[in-house]
Formats: sequence, structure tokens, C-alpha cells
Amino acid sequence: MRILLLLLILLSPPAFAEEDKDDTKLPVPRFVSLRSEEVNMRVGPGTRYSIVWVYRKESLPVEIIQEFDGWREIRDGEGTIGWVNKQMLQGKRTAVVKATIAVLRKAPEAHAKPVLRAEAGVIGKLLECDIDWCKMQIDGRKGWINKSAIWGAYKKEKF
Repeated sequence: MRILLLLLILLSPPAFAEEDKDDTKLPVPRFVSLRSEEVNMRVGPGTRYSIVWVYRKESLPVEIIQEFDGWREIRDGEGTIGWVNKQMLQGKRTAVVKATIAVLRKAPEAHAKPVLRAEAGVIGKLLECDIDWCKMQIDGRKGWINKSAIWGAYKKEKF
């Protein structure tokens, strides 16, 4: 009996965990990415609201612009705004190429040797950013891309 009671105590979440779970205290707005191959965007923050869009691109970058309970109002690279459940988002930073053709380079310089060329719509993992350039990984290859060629990082953001 003592073992069962001890297990119940150890496995039970603290009473305050449910309240803290949805209060991220992270800055808004901020970039995150989609966690799943299929994510429903809704008109409002809850399952009772109708679905207005279904995303079918895991790791697509989105911008959180508002939080409400377990829901996040997001904006995508096309400017579409709606609500998704926070469980469908992840903190992994990604970016999508918005230029027709963008070049990843060995160094953050316009004349550095090209590593690869990426078409509009290609998604890559953001590794770091300075004022004008971001280091990305696309299909296992790493390089620097001009920030103006991507969507998923703020203009003056550094990390």
C-alpha cells in the first residue's frame, strides 16, 4: 500500500503545473515552427472554432503574435493569421526561402564561395543569425544566406 501511495505522489503533477504550462513568459512576437505534417489553423483559440487552413509542411516557420491558454495566434510567411494549438508548434528555428533563387555561401559575405542554391519555398534549419546573414542547414549542407532572402528571422535579430 505504501508503494502504491508513493508512486501516486511521484507520478502526480503538482497542482500549479496546469496553470504554468500555458504561460510561457517568452517574448511575443517570436518565431517557432510547425511540429507536424498536418496542422489545423482555426478562426479562434479553441476546437469549437472552424478550421480555415490546414498546413501540410512540417517545420514551416511561423510567427507567434498572441497567446491565449493553450492556443497561439500565428502568422505565416504569406501573412495568413489564425490560431493553432500550442502542441502543434515547436521551438526549433527554421526559415523558408522567399527569394526566387537564394545562395548559401561558405562565409557571411556576398562574394564567398557558394555551397548550394535553394528555390523559393525551401525550408532549412536556422543555426545562427547576425544582423545581415543567417547560417542555415538545408539537406545536411550548411552555409550562410542573406537575411533578406528568407522568412523566419527578424531584421535585426542575432542569435
